[in-house]
Amino acid sequence: MIDHYDWAGGREAMLRFGPDTGPVVVAALPLFEEANRTRAFVVTILRALAERGIASALPDLPGQGESLVPLRALSILKMQDAYASAVEVFDREGRRAYAASIRSGTLLDALGLMFGRWHFAPVEGAQLLRELTRIKQAEIGPSRRLGDCWFFDGNLPEDAEDPPIEIAGNLISTDILTELTVKTPFSSDDAPEIPHRTVRLESDPKPADLRLPGAPLWRRAEPDNDPALATLLADDIAAWVRACEG
Repeated sequence: MIDHYDWAGGREAMLRFGPDTGPVVVAALPLFEEANRTRAFVVTILRALAERGIASALPDLPGQGESLVPLRALSILKMQDAYASAVEVFDREGRRAYAASIRSGTLLDALGLMFGRWHFAPVEGAQLLRELTRIKQAEIGPSRRLGDCWFFDGNLPEDAEDPPIEIAGNLISTDILTELTVKTPFSSDDAPEIPHRTVRLESDPKPADLRLPGAPLWRRAEPDNDPALATLLADDIAAWVRACEG
């Protein structure tokens, strides 16, 4: 079902799957082009959850999907606020919400009223910024070397706003790039009383509660899907939500 939610910046679309009662898994896609590469994969997971009797939702956050808000006008904090507003839809319905966040989507679920957070292949903001720096370096070539604060224009007047930076066709605000230097995924240390589960691919050596076989779709040049991996992840999310619900 196509639904919507309202946030301080306007109204955004939201896909809803599964039953109209009970807990709801609210997905958060990665930032930038990785969202496009993983959207079909996440929808496959959410449809599989519906088959297992677990409701879910995929909100278009500002700057993603069908949103009319451009990335150049955003900060991560605004995207976090929008995600929290999507979660409030279910809180008003008296339903408990659980985050299911992918890659850098794990940077966006911090402000929502969550009863648990499930993270797949979480990535820290600093790591994502390094990846963006490598992309930008390849675009401008070896003749100019980018420094740590390459996204600031030191030639602008002190009170002027930095213009957005184009990276792989995306105009990204310097607010987002600056926030990436310090943003980390929500962890158990932030709120020990809230259930938190981390799942990674077998190829990822970082700490995880579960490792599964599969290929990183976010590394591919074009959007793709992995129904077998989506089924394994849906099984894990469904079992985890039911365990959290007691």
